[in-house]
Amino acid sequence: MTFSPRTASLGLTAAALLVLSGCARHDHAAMHAMHHGGMMATAAPTAPVSITASTPTLGSGYKKVVAAPEAKVYFVNLRNGATVTNPVKVVFGLSGMGVAPAGVEKAGTGHHHLLIDVAAVDANAPLPANDQYRHFGLGQTETSVELKPGTHTLQLIVADQNHIPHHPVVISERITITVK
Repeated sequence: MTFSPRTASLGLTAAALLVLSGCARHDHAAMHAMHHGGMMATAAPTAPVSITASTPTLGSGYKKVVAAPEAKVYFVNLRNGATVTNPVKVVFGLSGMGVAPAGVEKAGTGHHHLLIDVAAVDANAPLPANDQYRHFGLGQTETSVELKPGTHTLQLIVADQNHIPHHPVVISERITITVK
């Protein structure tokens, strides 16, 4: 895949192109991030978010979008235990599926959501839109956020055209960062 005006208009960055072109193995993405000024920090694993069991069909009859079993979402430039400054740049990595804007129904795709200090997720309901659940419904693959100094947890989740997590849920590891 090449970087073109079309991919630029979709908000795709070079990192996203690496992901979409199949060059998104986690170890390669980490090495790429380090080469371009990213952080590699390690800390004790962060407790996972509490997430309800995903069901293929909701009570309303809505059939959830199926995610490929190998689909993975991850942080390209942040690692658990990283110390950062504001604005905090967050680059989203995705492999095994593609990115499509909210409202666009296309098999094998979804869009990113950044969870900030979220302890629980309902896998069978639309994700709320607020300061803790940041939506990237235009297909964005990175953002910069202002966070209060201190410790925060971050997690990525991919959802369908209606902001409902896929079945099975495509969710990243939950990391802890410290903002100076």
